[in-house]
Amino acid sequence: MKHNAEYEPSRQMSLDEVRDYMICNFDHPLNVTTLAAMANLSPSYFGDSFKKAYGQSVMDYVTSLRINHAKRLLRETDMKLRELAKTIGYSDEFYFSRKFKKEVGVSPSAYERASERKVAVYSPSLLGHLVVLGIIPVAAPLDAKWTPYYYQQYHQRIAVHLKAVETPWNDDDQEIMLLAAKPDIVISHIELPETTRQRLSAHGIDVLTLQSSGWREQLREVASYTGKETACDSWIAFYEAKAAAVCADLQSVLKQDKFAIIRLYRDGIHLYNNKAMKELMCDDLQLSLVEEETAPCNRPITLEQLASLDPERILLFVCLDESTRINWLTLQHHSLWRGLRAVQNGNLYPLPSNPWYEYSPVAMNRMLDEMLLMITGKSPNAIQGVVHGAPFLCEL
Repeated sequence: MKHNAEYEPSRQMSLDEVRDYMICNFDHPLNVTTLAAMANLSPSYFGDSFKKAYGQSVMDYVTSLRINHAKRLLRETDMKLRELAKTIGYSDEFYFSRKFKKEVGVSPSAYERASERKVAVYSPSLLGHLVVLGIIPVAAPLDAKWTPYYYQQYHQRIAVHLKAVETPWNDDDQEIMLLAAKPDIVISHIELPETTRQRLSAHGIDVLTLQSSGWREQLREVASYTGKETACDSWIAFYEAKAAAVCADLQSVLKQDKFAIIRLYRDGIHLYNNKAMKELMCDDLQLSLVEEETAPCNRPITLEQLASLDPERILLFVCLDESTRINWLTLQHHSLWRGLRAVQNGNLYPLPSNPWYEYSPVAMNRMLDEMLLMITGKSPNAIQGVVHGAPFLCEL
């Protein structure tokens, strides 16, 4: 046990410093009176301030540190219960067992035998990795406005709804909600700050940072970590077969038609693509774009340049702000716009940001469905994939 936070009796500690001391010394005897003295506060005022700042009472926070560390030891070691209890600060193994069952819902021995681990994610797109493996996280970003698909499908099954913020680890409320979910593992797309990793580790929470850039490889990483390799292989095989079927249907309609992906923002026109769309259209569906960009782009172009490209088909994003809407209403009356082949032939396809801005297995599957329906008019339900006895499309 490392004790890097030292208590200096001559110096008044801040609330954060007392919390850090607790994190580093949770295996020592701790009580509200002693901790309050470190901050030069009365026990009652210290207790109220602590709960307001961190969402738990002082001793509940200590219990959380101890029990979560016990969960990690149960997962990673063969330590005997008596030794484990002493390691985390309990002298009585029977008291520890009762406390563990109260907090976790099962006894230490039952937890040790269980193969399923509680997972939390910071990103909505990572939720799109978990659900195809049959994993429902205990905490994930869910919002009726920003993540409508996942909210509608899973809001009653996910206990803690995190906020969809760009830097969740800088949000104290977000961290409080995450800790309340008591996950065993947090999965992230990007490397979390070391201070965040240390705090999660102090609560016995492992962090899996995905190293791969492609969704298939990311899915395999998650599957390997959670023991879902069979489900992963089945889902990828399902997707590949479905993509091949959709590709054949589209090619019979499109022939040599080329696509432009256009994004309208304020008074500008942008030639656009993102990682998900490029993989879907160019790799999975073997479609052609008017200009083959090697990387995601959002390049401004003029209406005259678009008219010069004159694509057979246009996928169109219109941002929702008022100035963009005015630009879009005006653009529809411009002779150059109305003269585009895609517009004249009714091959203009407005797209929502959801799922087209997301990169995940679920999003890729949904985009396949939308492409099939937009181009051919065929219902995606005609292409079913059955894995483990259940049609995927009923779930996704």
